[in-house]
Amino acid sequence: MMYLFNRVPKPDVLSLCVLVSAVVLALATTSSAGENRVMIWHAFSQEFQGPETSESATPNPFTDYRLDVTFTNGEATYVVPGYFAADGDAANTSADNGNVWRVHFLPDALGEWTWSASFRSGEGVAMADGHDAGESAGHFDAATGSFTVIPSDKTAPDFRAIGRLAYVGERYPRTLGDGKVFFKAGADSPENFLSYADFDGNFKSDGHKDQLVKTWEPHVRDWSEGDPSWQDGKGKGIIGAINYLSSKGLNSVSMLTMNIGGDDRNVFMYVDYDDYTRIDVSRVEQWRIVVEHAATKGLFVHFKTQETENETLLDNGETGPDRKLYYRELVARFAHLPALNWNMGEENGEWGKHHHKEKYQTTEQRFAMARHIKSIDPYQHPVVMHNGQWPNDVVGADTPYDGWSLQTAQPDFRNVHKSTLNILKSAESKGKIWMVACDEPGDAMHAVKPDDLDPDHFDARTNALWGNFLAGGWGVEWYYGYKNPHSDLSLQDHRSRNNMYEQSAHALHFWYSTDLPVNDMKNHNALLRNADGFCLALPGVAYVALVKDAGKPAQLDLTGQSGTFSVQWYNPRAGGALQAGSADSLNGGDWRDLGAPPADADKDWVVLIKAE
Repeated sequence: MMYLFNRVPKPDVLSLCVLVSAVVLALATTSSAGENRVMIWHAFSQEFQGPETSESATPNPFTDYRLDVTFTNGEATYVVPGYFAADGDAANTSADNGNVWRVHFLPDALGEWTWSASFRSGEGVAMADGHDAGESAGHFDAATGSFTVIPSDKTAPDFRAIGRLAYVGERYPRTLGDGKVFFKAGADSPENFLSYADFDGNFKSDGHKDQLVKTWEPHVRDWSEGDPSWQDGKGKGIIGAINYLSSKGLNSVSMLTMNIGGDDRNVFMYVDYDDYTRIDVSRVEQWRIVVEHAATKGLFVHFKTQETENETLLDNGETGPDRKLYYRELVARFAHLPALNWNMGEENGEWGKHHHKEKYQTTEQRFAMARHIKSIDPYQHPVVMHNGQWPNDVVGADTPYDGWSLQTAQPDFRNVHKSTLNILKSAESKGKIWMVACDEPGDAMHAVKPDDLDPDHFDARTNALWGNFLAGGWGVEWYYGYKNPHSDLSLQDHRSRNNMYEQSAHALHFWYSTDLPVNDMKNHNALLRNADGFCLALPGVAYVALVKDAGKPAQLDLTGQSGTFSVQWYNPRAGGALQAGSADSLNGGDWRDLGAPPADADKDWVVLIKAE
C-alpha cells in the first residue's frame, strides 16, 4: 500500500498518520484538502512511504534505490529524480533514518498534471543511465496521481511570479513566466557561503578549517518574523544575509556546494570527508530551506558545484559513479528552484604554464560532466564553467555549455570588458551564442575592497559592472579578495560592500527600466570618440554609452543615420531617473557631440541615445 502525507510526524507517531491522497507541499504554498492545487512556478512536492532505512544502511539508500517521477501535461513530459528524505522533517529533527522519499517538481503550465512514480532497487541503480535499471522496489512503485496548476499570486521579484530562468539561445537568459530578459548583479563572495554553524554535521569541529565556519551573526537582525528557520530558531543569520542582499536590489547569490579539498573544506553534502556515497540528509535539507528562501526573495542561485581543488576528487575527474550520484542528488534536491545555473567548476581545468596544476579535468571530462547533468536535469537549467582554463576547448555548436562564468586578474578590473567581449565573439563564431557573466572580477588579493577602503568603487563600477554589460554580458557577481578585511573566506557582513551593492542595483534599474532591444544590440566602442568608455548599440535605433569622464567632449558616430535622436543621462553612482543634459537631441548624418551631463561633469555617466 502507498502512504502519502503532508507533514511527516516524529517516528513515534508516524503510524498514526496515513493519508491516501496525494498532497502538495509547495514553496510557501498550501493546497486545499482534496483539491491538490499548486500555483504555477511553485514547487509541487510529493512524499512517499518506502523502505525503512538510514544514511549508513545496506542497501545504501542513495545508490541502491532510485526514485523517478514522470510528470505530464498534454505533450509536456518531465522525468524528475527524487531522493531519500529520512523521516521527512530532517532539517528539524536531524534524523538520519526513516522511510520517507520525496520528489519536487516545478510546473510551467496551468491545468491538470498527472504523475507516475518509478521506484527501483539494485546495486548502483541510482547512477545507471536507464530509468528502468534494477528491479521494482515495491512499496509505491507505479503509484500515480494528479494535481491542478493555478495562476501564481506572487509578485516580482519573487521568481514564483515571473517564472523559471532559462537559456534561450541568446546572450541573456529569460524568465519564462513573463518572457523578460534577465540581468544579474550580486555576491560571488563568500565562496563558502554554506560554511555555517547552524547546519548539521561535525564539519564545524573536526579540525578542518573550523575557524572559517560562519555564524552570519551580523545578519541576524535582517531576519524577519515569518521567515524560515529550523530547530527552534537556527538559521536566522544566513536567512538574514539573503534578506539583506535582496533588500539592496540585488538578484544573485553564489555558493560552492563542494570544497572538501579546497580553501575552506567545510561545504559538502556528505556525512564525512571520505565516503562520497552517503548524503547528510538533514544538512542538505537545511541548505534547501536557504536556497528556496532565496528564490522567494528574487535571488538567482549560482551553484558552483566544485572548487578547483576538488575537480578530480570524484572518479579522478571522470563522470563515473561518484560524480553521477553527486549530480543526481543536486538535481533531485535543488533543481526545482526557478532560478539557478549549474557551474561545473570553479577555476576549472589547466590554468596554463604560469599556473600549472598537478591534477585537473581534461577537455573530454569537462564535456562529459556537463552532458551528464543536462541529461538528468528535467528543466535544462543553464550550464556554465568558470576559468581557470580559457573556454576555447568547450565552445562550439554542439557544446553542452550555455555560457561562461568569467574570472579576471587585474586590480583595476580593466580586462573585464575585453574578456567578456572576446568570449562572446568566440562562442558565436563557433556556432552557439553564449551568456557571459563576470563572476569574479578583479585580482585575487583584493578585487572589490570594503567601502571603508574604497567608498567610491570607480574602477569596479566602470570597468567591471558597466564594462561587462556594455560588452553584451548579462551581469556581475562581486568577489572580495583574500587579503581584505571581510574577505572571500572570512566575510560575515555584506554591509561591508553596501556602496558597491547600491551601485549594482542602480545598473539593474537602468536596464530593467529602459526596456531596450538588447539582444539586437552589440558592442560598438568605435562609435564613441573623445571619451574613455564603452558603447553597446543597435546603430540607428539605440545606443548606451558609458563615459568615464563626462567633462571631455564625447562624440557619437551617427554617420549614415537619418532622423533625430533623443539624449538622456543616467547617474551610475546614484541612480534615479534619466535626466536631460545640455543637448536634448542629435541629428543623424555625422559625428555629434553628446553635450554635457546635468551635473558632475568630471564624473562617470551613462548616456542613452534613442531614435525618435
